[in-house]
Amino acid sequence: MFDSRSAAASPSVSSGAPAPVRDLVAELEPLQRELNVAVWDASVSGSEADSLRRKELDGRIRALLSNPARRQAVQAARAALERGDAVADRELQVLDLLLAAHQMRPEVIARLVELEAGLDRSFNNFRAELDGRRVTDNELRRVLRESTNVDERRRAWEASKQIALEAEGPLLELVRLRNETAREQGYRDFYAMSLELDELDEGELFGLLDEAEAGTRERFRRYRDALDQRLAGRFGIAAADVRPWHLSDPFFQEAPQLGADLDAPFAGRDPVEIARRSFGAIGLELGDLVERADLYEKPGKSQHAFCLSVDRGPDVRVLCNLKPNEFWMSVLLHELGHALYDLKVDMGLPWLLRAPAHVLTTEATAILFERMTRNGAWLERFADMSAADARRTGRDLARATREQMLVMTRWCLVMCHMERAVYRDPEQDLDTLWWDLVERFQFVRRPEGRSRPDWASKIHFSVAPVYYHNYLLGHMLATQLEATLLARVAGRAGEPWDLVLGDPGSGRLLSERLFAPGRLRAWREAVHHATGKPFSAAAFVAEVCREE
Repeated sequence: MFDSRSAAASPSVSSGAPAPVRDLVAELEPLQRELNVAVWDASVSGSEADSLRRKELDGRIRALLSNPARRQAVQAARAALERGDAVADRELQVLDLLLAAHQMRPEVIARLVELEAGLDRSFNNFRAELDGRRVTDNELRRVLRESTNVDERRRAWEASKQIALEAEGPLLELVRLRNETAREQGYRDFYAMSLELDELDEGELFGLLDEAEAGTRERFRRYRDALDQRLAGRFGIAAADVRPWHLSDPFFQEAPQLGADLDAPFAGRDPVEIARRSFGAIGLELGDLVERADLYEKPGKSQHAFCLSVDRGPDVRVLCNLKPNEFWMSVLLHELGHALYDLKVDMGLPWLLRAPAHVLTTEATAILFERMTRNGAWLERFADMSAADARRTGRDLARATREQMLVMTRWCLVMCHMERAVYRDPEQDLDTLWWDLVERFQFVRRPEGRSRPDWASKIHFSVAPVYYHNYLLGHMLATQLEATLLARVAGRAGEPWDLVLGDPGSGRLLSERLFAPGRLRAWREAVHHATGKPFSAAAFVAEVCREE
């Protein structure tokens, strides 16, 4: 392993990197930094000028990476590399995967950039219309959480889908273009190509999805039966008449809060200060992360949340739209989890490897922290819930956590199967297919007579293609990480989670065994190194289905 250094001294390439790596990284690294700044500025401002700058830089990078001669040179360099230089070999491997994903004609690149930038701008700037006024996503979620007026709930749910009419056409053109470029390289479609170039096997992935589906099916059926009965009582309807707008968010990716009041501990509290204390207690100081972040609503700003490593060094930024409730507290912990992973990668690694081992490993870290808002020990320690209240609500919180993971699992199944189907055949009846999958996996009855491209209102199809499976895989790994942290304190006196949450050794374990190695190891090896076990869905499924 390399010695850690300051970001200014971080190497662009390893000492053994061959000329094709040195030459390409010398051009790519500064361009990527500029692009990341432009992405940030466009997301914060929503301005046309920032969006155009982002589009121009994106096009330059794609043109750079699309050169087939560069890829041939990288492949030849890898074949000629002397055995034993694992770092240089991994650099070449990662660079080859990156180049393979960008092999396309210049005119196709130009159109892809145009479409993707347009969709990103549309989602950033869009505000739904509800009852004659423009409203934010936060307002729509508030109605679905709190309102007992079914007509108002339905209007809010329908408003959450309005963006789909604007997004569907450009998105389908984007799908067709992506498929065209993938098939030119010999892949079935863009979905299959993306998985392979992201070091994922499609058969293995859908085997894990099938395991999660079969393992949670009956538990979810019982949960839905009970939920429908509660919703029927709340709204004065028959259980068979429960529809999407009776649920608490537009996609049923969040479990309705029908037991403990999860928002109460955060009312009137500063979520940033809670997060700072929480991470600091395990030895992961936020430093100046908050000063670089943009955390509250403003006109034109993206309504979503993300973390962005601008320079694969100290410049890591988090965007949120915080409110003092459990949803945004968990989102903040999630995004800061991403940020701390980025910051703790060994700065002595070369630029290509100075990143998380895989998207799923950084998602797992973010999810590990996101779950804390439903952990009784965490609420007592950091949200100042009394010990008596923490004990009294502990069982409800544990159940709420498992229910949330159950709901999330079934939602991810919808997204993964839908996206694969979209790329396999974008000409099919996607509107009907969406509701077929929603009914199959989420047991949510479709609205009668509705014929709209509701699927296209989910931002990930447009701006984060072939990504969503990483959330479910991340949950699986987060459960493994939890088990690893709890095993570390086994045998000590005290409540296990309280021991984990107050011990700087918890953060040190994550930093040294998962974060620091960056992308030096392929993700399966990285998981085994961090947890001592191979990646598996079994522990996650067992935890989700546990009933007490």
